[in-house]
Amino acid sequence: MVTLKPADLAREHRISTQAVRNYERDGFLPPAGRTPSGYRIYTEVHAAALRAFLALVRAYGHAVAGQIMNAVNDGRLDQALTLVDRGHAQLLRDRETLDSVRTAIGHLTETPSVPDAAPRTIGELARRLRVTPATLRKWEAAGIVAPTRDPATGYRLYQAADVRDAELGHLLRRGGYLLEHIAAVVRQIRAAGGTEALADALTAWQEKLTAQGVAMLDAATHLSRYLRVAPTDRP
Repeated sequence: MVTLKPADLAREHRISTQAVRNYERDGFLPPAGRTPSGYRIYTEVHAAALRAFLALVRAYGHAVAGQIMNAVNDGRLDQALTLVDRGHAQLLRDRETLDSVRTAIGHLTETPSVPDAAPRTIGELARRLRVTPATLRKWEAAGIVAPTRDPATGYRLYQAADVRDAELGHLLRRGGYLLEHIAAVVRQIRAAGGTEALADALTAWQEKLTAQGVAMLDAATHLSRYLRVAPTDRP
């Protein structure tokens, strides 16, 4: 069995040896063996784990990647795969939202005279977008959404146009845009101005979704390779 030093693993990915040790400490790599003098001994199993973890980081982010590797290394494979599935589900939802916004571009400056559905409450819209009501209130304060109020109860009511703006805001927020930028795009649309800003944002987000999808494919390959060599005597 080929043995490796921390520097060998670090060199492949241009990271520090301390980062490798930290990843082991956090459970992203299986525990390393030790020499009689206490030095760490890594193997190709650890190299495969590190490749998988870093590929997962690019696809899902550091936190989720760590959770996946923790689950795998603890013998909780189903939980690890559930986390992977959730990432794919979110990516699919983002793609569907992007498609729906593109389809609606020609109508973004119009408020429907006949709503497509009954007005939604803040809780209903929050569940639809998978955000918290507090997030919707923050978007309202920023000018991204402008719900009406129920005359009898004073509760917020989101009409079809409000749902459209919220969907757009959610999409752009996930794309990393600041609330001020999103509000400017929505105001431009409402004022029947040009949609160049919206088109640019959608193009940039499409590129991010494509890159993430490719990263997920790469991560799946590395995770599969690690699973084939990972220790089988895990808890």
